[in-house]
Amino acid sequence: MNIEIGLAGPDDATPIAGLHGTTFARPWSPEEIRALLTGPGAIELTGQLAGQSVGFLIARALSFEAELLSIGVLPDYRGSGVGHQLMAALLSELTARRALSLFLEVDGTNAPAVRLYHRLGFRRVGIRKQYYKIHNGGRSDAWVMRKDLEVPPLTEDVPLEQTPMGLR
Repeated sequence: MNIEIGLAGPDDATPIAGLHGTTFARPWSPEEIRALLTGPGAIELTGQLAGQSVGFLIARALSFEAELLSIGVLPDYRGSGVGHQLMAALLSELTARRALSLFLEVDGTNAPAVRLYHRLGFRRVGIRKQYYKIHNGGRSDAWVMRKDLEVPPLTEDVPLEQTPMGLR
């Protein structure tokens, strides 16, 4: 399934918060999302299928390091490649921005997400014990994962406006 990947901005905070609420036990508010989207180095992508938002991704790239802050896919579309396509678009953008590494945290019990990150070349570099609150009231460990990015040699100055997503 091919989805249309697009940029989102602060005006999209409310619909993104709605998507976030369908995927996490502790949803972020529109205000929290808006604050992230207006922060330095913010990257926010949405995945659309036939005009419907089916997934989102929020990341931040500062200097040569990036962090995936959140990614979510509507339950009916999980396992269909939406998350992979969002991550592929992020990795392309980060390479263009010359980021050297991407970090993320994932619930270690979320087997589909862990498999996706392993397929994309991430490796576990740490554990945060009892980090996440889960739906049954318990807690689970966060796996800290990292992917080193291959940055091609710089042959000329490339303004950010010419990166794949046209991000600034």
